[in-house]
Amino acid sequence: MMFTKHSAAFPALAAMSLALTGCVSIGAGAEPPASLLTLSATTGDTSTGEARAATAGQETMAIAVLTPETPAKLDIVRVPVNVSDTEVAYLQNAIWVEKPARLFRRLVGETLRERVGAESIVLDTNDTPVLATVFVRGTLLELSYDAQSSSVIARYQGVITSEEGGVFSRRFEAREEGVPADVAFVGPALNRVANEVADDVADWVITGQ
Repeated sequence: MMFTKHSAAFPALAAMSLALTGCVSIGAGAEPPASLLTLSATTGDTSTGEARAATAGQETMAIAVLTPETPAKLDIVRVPVNVSDTEVAYLQNAIWVEKPARLFRRLVGETLRERVGAESIVLDTNDTPVLATVFVRGTLLELSYDAQSSSVIARYQGVITSEEGGVFSRRFEAREEGVPADVAFVGPALNRVANEVADDVADWVITGQ
């Protein structure tokens, strides 16, 4: 296991802390990782080559996926490790290409785009969100590794708002257990659970259930 410590709190579980001693380093002067992590849709966007447009007065639904809010531990490009209820570390050599909130936004957008087909347009950048009739926003609560259960977790609190004034909220979570605390295993596992949540969010947006 390879963690980088990032907490001033004394761990509640001393035995666990001793076990992690060889996996934790203090300080930010580590060598850069050999590769960077990203999120990619497993379904794939099949809309390549299709022309889509949404303008005022059209019946075509435009869905805007907004960048989710995040707690401070996710507002950086490192992968958080939940060591205990009061302590957070960071997985060594696990660096996102950009902040996970932006990666997750594009993942949800790509997944939605593949699901809705030509009937709707999905906006997952800041270019033209004013055209949207439906907004998908929320908070990315976890995209992390849990040391106590050797699992990766994706958790998202989603909110849908429509131009008619409707507001709907729902929490989504996916977890994969038995993942070694190594970037070679954690990175792909995080992509899988993030895709599972994105799939559920897309179903929710499309069906309303």
